[in-house]
Amino acid sequence: MRVVPPWALLSAGAAPVFLVGGWLLGAARQPGGFDQVSGTISALAAVGAADRWIMTLGLVGLGLCHCVTASGLRPLAVGGRALLALGGVATLAVAAFPLPADGGSAPHGLAAAVAFGALALWPVLAPAGDGPRAGRPRRDAVGSAGGDRPAPDGYARGRAAWAALAVGLLVPVAWFTVELATGGDRVGLAERVAAGAEALCPLLVAGRLARR
Repeated sequence: MRVVPPWALLSAGAAPVFLVGGWLLGAARQPGGFDQVSGTISALAAVGAADRWIMTLGLVGLGLCHCVTASGLRPLAVGGRALLALGGVATLAVAAFPLPADGGSAPHGLAAAVAFGALALWPVLAPAGDGPRAGRPRRDAVGSAGGDRPAPDGYARGRAAWAALAVGLLVPVAWFTVELATGGDRVGLAERVAAGAEALCPLLVAGRLARR
């Protein structure tokens, strides 16, 4: 039996395609051009943007892909998969509550914050509690009366790797947050780095699990 079903690999691979394809095609449709270093992804789907349906479709596809992928990453703990799915649902909410033509939107901002947070933190909850499902740690040569148990040091290394993955996702999210809060001129670039990393992460995880 396959550890990760093919449809989960397909959805994980489609997620970054929807995201990157959406921002590239959406930017290309803006009259007079669009600066992707300073312009946000949300601006491409905002009310009044030219062909805003392109980026909206990209966000919807991204959110649905995260939900489908979360249901297919069966070797992982329920908590991590639920947080990944939450990130997908929040991404759908980002598309459902676009920015207005002028000013901000509280529902849009809240949905974006939940999406970025959940999609950065889900690896922390991904390791399964029984050890092997989270990363197949080494087992003691001599088991206890109840059977073999995961080697503590191997399981700890596995959890540390998941935590490091989360940190790697949080760094660009923090950069984006600082740029957004200070009105930086690279807010669009920071958002794309953060969103792109979060879109690629489930694909890397699914691919690694599928090779086992």
